Amino acid sequence: MSKIFQQVLVLIGHGELRISAHGYDELAEDGILVKEVMAGVEEGVVVEDYPGYPKGPCVLVLQRDAGGRPLHVVWGIPKGKSSPAVLVTAYRPDPDRWSDDFLRRRE
Repeated sequence: MSKIFQQVLVLIGHGELRISAHGYDELAEDGILVKEVMAGVEEGVVVEDYPGYPKGPCVLVLQRDAGGRPLHVVWGIPKGKSSPAVLVTAYRPDPDRWSDDFLRRRE
């Protein structure tokens, strides 16, 4: 498992969580409820790690909503800080752009 995602899970477990403005916009745009994202975070599967991202380390995670549909959620930690976990964005992955299991980008 990704070290970044492990740290995110610990922070969420301690209630140290923030949702970015962009994250709220994307959740609303795709009709994703925050409670669904939070309910599925512990079963998340890391898709890609971005340890050198300019705003701080982040990770793309495949999660599922209450109906079992795939969600991609980007979780991060602000650069130079150890807290909070930030929900950067979340969206429903396009099946034309992702493998059938939503873990690999199509070429």
